[in-house]
Amino acid sequence: MEEQIQLDPVVQQEQLARRQKVLDKLNEWGIPYTMYEHPPLPTIELALEYWKNIDSTHCKNLFFRNHKGNKHYLVVFECHQQMAIHDIEKMLKQGKLSFASEQRMDKYLGLRPGSVSPFGLINDANKEVKLFLDINLKDAPLLSFHPNDNTASLVVRNEDFMRYLQLWGGEYEFLKLYE
Repeated sequence: MEEQIQLDPVVQQEQLARRQKVLDKLNEWGIPYTMYEHPPLPTIELALEYWKNIDSTHCKNLFFRNHKGNKHYLVVFECHQQMAIHDIEKMLKQGKLSFASEQRMDKYLGLRPGSVSPFGLINDANKEVKLFLDINLKDAPLLSFHPNDNTASLVVRNEDFMRYLQLWGGEYEFLKLYE
């Protein structure tokens, strides 16, 4: 039997507001997307079941802070890849990293755990989060991310995602995170 996660109505309203903010920004910037709704999917393992019929490269999004807690990083890579935090530290060359707290996630990305996405960067008004993307994503024709709400997935063409990053205007870098 499939396990359904029930959300508090207030939480549902917050999620829908976060989603709508993303959709409004993409529409404002003329970035086309296809949206797929589904039950809350806070983990990749749960999401894979719902993503199996969506033709796209689905991404894993991890939010880190440095040892001092004064720098924050969003790391994006293909969802089937497994990466140890120590390996990510070596690749990013940013010193010792740890997962950012829920409070930091809210402060810098306006997000809750389980809905982390590059679309959260629209909430980073001061451009304090550096985005690292695996270079393999450059070759994916379609990419999918949560729209800051884990009850939907948005699929965007790669060139439209690159335009999103340009319009966002923050710092980002492509790195070879794995083979």
